[in-house]
Amino acid sequence: MKGFSQFYIQFLADLWRNIGECFSMLWSIIVKIFYGDWADNGYANTFMNAIGSWNALDYIAFILVLIINIGFIVLLVILVFQLLRRYIHFVKREVDKDALVEEVSVLNQKVVELIDEKNKILAMRVSQIGAGAPGMVDYEGTSTKKKGESESRFSKLIQVDKEAQENPKITVMNQTDMLDLPGLVDRFINFAASQLKLFYTREIIARFLAGMATSKVLILEGISGTGKTSLPYAMGKFFQNDTSIISVQPSWRDRAELLGYLNEFTKRFNETDFLKSVYAASYSDTINLIVLDEMNLARIEYYFAEFLSVMEMPDVNEWKIDIVPTSDQYDPKNLINGKILIPQNLWFIGTANKDDSTFTITDKVYDRAVAIAINKKADYIDAPFTDNVSMTFEYLDDLFKRTQSGFQLSDVAQTAFNQLDEFIQEKFKIAFGNRIMKQIRLFVPVYMGCGFSEFDGLDYMLTFKILRKFEMLNLTFLKKELDELIVMLDKLFGKEQFLVSKGFIEDLKKTA
Repeated sequence: MKGFSQFYIQFLADLWRNIGECFSMLWSIIVKIFYGDWADNGYANTFMNAIGSWNALDYIAFILVLIINIGFIVLLVILVFQLLRRYIHFVKREVDKDALVEEVSVLNQKVVELIDEKNKILAMRVSQIGAGAPGMVDYEGTSTKKKGESESRFSKLIQVDKEAQENPKITVMNQTDMLDLPGLVDRFINFAASQLKLFYTREIIARFLAGMATSKVLILEGISGTGKTSLPYAMGKFFQNDTSIISVQPSWRDRAELLGYLNEFTKRFNETDFLKSVYAASYSDTINLIVLDEMNLARIEYYFAEFLSVMEMPDVNEWKIDIVPTSDQYDPKNLINGKILIPQNLWFIGTANKDDSTFTITDKVYDRAVAIAINKKADYIDAPFTDNVSMTFEYLDDLFKRTQSGFQLSDVAQTAFNQLDEFIQEKFKIAFGNRIMKQIRLFVPVYMGCGFSEFDGLDYMLTFKILRKFEMLNLTFLKKELDELIVMLDKLFGKEQFLVSKGFIEDLKKTA
């Protein structure tokens, strides 16, 4: 044991001595390079001996190299200084972040404690005065609630039931109201111009009606001030059933913002105007529109996701939204087992501006909706005074279905469109998909029924269903393919066709 101890002590001593000698040698080298030779006039003597044979060009080269070296040293010093400052700032920020996290944790705990304390105080107060508590009795032993309406969790929806029972609305159509699609387009344009001083082109109205025949969700997008919100508003006036306009708030994060929620303390449901409008549509026999104004101020997939999913089901009788987990005998009439059925005579119209203050609308939403671009105001129309129409949903739905049966895509257009699909899949790795092809077969016939050609309908759907997806691609490396796509469109459909698609492609090339 003594022998090993002497060895280990000697080993450590030698090790530390060698380490010290290494640092001493390193320091000697540094001193030699940056100080020793200067002190011994080594560098100076070398310099003085050299300049004796220099000419003018040598002096110029010396000055330039000197400036470059000084600049390099200054730059190196600045770089080191910035790195040190960033490191110090980063460390300080992390320390501050840890302190904030700890402070937030403490505050959250205090909030929980305060909420518990508030609930206890409210519970004590309710038990003392019997106010607002379900089933509470007063000091005489009689119920504080009235039978019927006051006992329901849904005051607004019960009021809808009451109004529908006392004053049922039945739409009576006259012969003049039984319009075809071109007549419907013309009458709406003249009505909006003569009575509302709102002006729209035939293309916009035809796309709106074709969109209604294709999907229950429409998106009106474009720059501000072009009449996106006023269009569904005017449609409501035209069909004599006012449109419900719901302003989307940036704070919306889930479905409770849209539908409301059950207050577990009061046992009352906080109903929203949106829920009331959806419910009221079940009593209506005409067209119902609900506008989600500025719908992309919040993420649509957060607050509207359940509607997007439910309306994908092929059986419309399954288009049910859960409102409350259990039913109650005093619930509204059309709230079955805590669920509300989305009626077929209801459309959701979203308006969207594209700017830095809004969220991007994702493909999940675009694929399920029909987007209608409104980027400019229509010209003034000197229209004769025109009345609105009395039209049932059944009549409009039958009109759409008869038009879709009567106007089918030609074999030439179908074949050419299939070739275009294959080309886009090969060059851009984007497929049309079954959902989009189904929407095209619903949209284009109605657009044709409004007085436009099948190429016009295919052009619009190609632009806003397929080419819009190109914005997510790295277009810088796809300029050649975009040019080839324009050539393909000219080859398949002619140079005078698909002008909307070609214009969109040209805009993509400019942004690439």
